[in-house]
Amino acid sequence: MITNLQITQLTPTMTTAAHQAAQLLHLVFGPEGSWETLAEAIQEVAEMLAPNRMVWVAMVNEEVIGWIGGVPHYEGNVWELHPLLVSPAWQRQGIGSTLVSVLEQAVQARDGLTIWLGSDDTRNQTSLAEVDLYENLWDQIRTIRNLTGHPYEFYQKLGYTIIGVIPDANGRGQPDIFMGKRIPKQLGSNGL
Repeated sequence: MITNLQITQLTPTMTTAAHQAAQLLHLVFGPEGSWETLAEAIQEVAEMLAPNRMVWVAMVNEEVIGWIGGVPHYEGNVWELHPLLVSPAWQRQGIGSTLVSVLEQAVQARDGLTIWLGSDDTRNQTSLAEVDLYENLWDQIRTIRNLTGHPYEFYQKLGYTIIGVIPDANGRGQPDIFMGKRIPKQLGSNGL
């Protein structure tokens, strides 16, 4: 376990942490073209700090080393996990799993029913890349293989299931893999 690890909800008044979160977003996803400039990453963090959304940051010695966001859909029944990132120097130490757990608990506290996420395959990391997914889509999903460390298996270990794919979402042969997880109801809640 990492000593001095703190997980806290990011608020608009935490300007230093918000800027660090943007820098980390640019560092981790900039090379993939998602947030190519720091300005784009700063804008993304600002949008994530909207009142109806939530952001949780992992910090060590007041330095943001990872963060996760949640975006509500369907009147709060469904939440999108967007994004999840951990500094490369801190990966594979349980920080990502901890952040996902914190988001799941926060969604549960808001009576959310499902969390979903999109996990792009822009670097041919799975057997779903560079193939025609319009042919036998569900067979291809059923037999998916992780070729070079795509994160879908990380989410599967946390209980997420592949619930769909958007073929060519990021260009021909570069799908977005959708995953989802049912959130258990809180004790004392009514419903299914």
